[in-house]
Amino acid sequence: MYQYRTLKNGIRVVAEKIDYLKSISIGVWIGNGSRYENESENGISHFIEHMLFKGTQTRDAAQIAHEIDSVGGQIDAFTSREYTCFCTKTLDAHAQIALDILSDMLYNPRLAYDDMLLEKQVIKEEIRMYEDSPEDLVYDLASYAVWGNTPMGRTILGTYESLDKINPNIMREYMNNHYTSANTIISVSGNFDENFFELLEQYFGTRSIKDTPPHLTEAVYQSGKNILKTKDIEQVQLLASFRGIDVMDENVYSLLVFNNIFGSGMSSRLFQNIREQRGLVYSINAGHSAYIGTGVFDISAGMSPESLSEVAYLISEEINRVKRDKLSDDEICKAKEQLKGNYILSSESTGARMQGAGRSLLLGKPIYTHEEVLKKIDTVNSDSVSQIIDRVLDSSTLCVSAVGPVENVDNLFNLR
Repeated sequence: MYQYRTLKNGIRVVAEKIDYLKSISIGVWIGNGSRYENESENGISHFIEHMLFKGTQTRDAAQIAHEIDSVGGQIDAFTSREYTCFCTKTLDAHAQIALDILSDMLYNPRLAYDDMLLEKQVIKEEIRMYEDSPEDLVYDLASYAVWGNTPMGRTILGTYESLDKINPNIMREYMNNHYTSANTIISVSGNFDENFFELLEQYFGTRSIKDTPPHLTEAVYQSGKNILKTKDIEQVQLLASFRGIDVMDENVYSLLVFNNIFGSGMSSRLFQNIREQRGLVYSINAGHSAYIGTGVFDISAGMSPESLSEVAYLISEEINRVKRDKLSDDEICKAKEQLKGNYILSSESTGARMQGAGRSLLLGKPIYTHEEVLKKIDTVNSDSVSQIIDRVLDSSTLCVSAVGPVENVDNLFNLR
């Protein structure tokens, strides 16, 4: 059972009490990521995530780490295109320590100039790591292919040039305008008592912050764009992108059932037919990413350059086959049972439950009970799966991205 509260300053709270546990996961979700940045600010949201761990007015970075470690807890954060999350997991007896640290980081960050110079170098090393990882780089290329030079199309990490422009004053001003009560959620899953809500008010509700949401730019999917980065490496990393569904689309359950058969996991058609039967790739999979008002469905594979054409041909054949023949009732039934099993197993983690509820509330999605989710999976049928296949495998929306020792990726796929 979820409990909903609103703190005095407007921050919304969703809490799920699980009283048979001795742990609690707490997440502070900010509706801000790289999609909210202009070009000169690119990377500032991720930069803020780093800087909040560098110290506050009363704690340095070592003290933050030591205080959470000393009670056997965990603290982490991550930044995406549309949100940033700061989260902890501790024993329920140490929830107040977690709230104290999280609120201190968010409300009293030091943002010292010297710390910022040092952390810029850390993030630049992170950028270099991504540039040296074709599996990661190809996804950045794909984002640029489908959304162009827009906030959605630019990298989450930023560039060397954009990072160099950011100083403490710029970062503080950005936080004042983007870390507002209107786009802040606190999500909780685990064991707590009624006093916990008083602690939330004490640590998070007494600070007056702006209540206006930051501006969100529209993300228009650009069909037919191909991007290639020629790189002297051993493999080609290939990504075929199609226009997907947005975060509010209830057809996501039909999409998950379809992809369970088509491209997700070791039993999928792509994996079995291209890796297991022919040995042409080490990794191959498909998946979808849903955002506000937009989405993308990707098929990724890594192979030797001489196998590129054959792998693209085989992927094309699998796409053409599933569009022509769709899925059988037996396949759909098996996929639904596997999907339900995966969901139930993942829901045994308070961290996963906290993330699911927090992300949903932040993005304006309904928060379903586990029984409701299982029921929605059960309602998936051959008609709904057939419709989603035709939607997400529309060849007119195809964009191709690749990294490796090749010179051309145009006309690589033969889709009908």
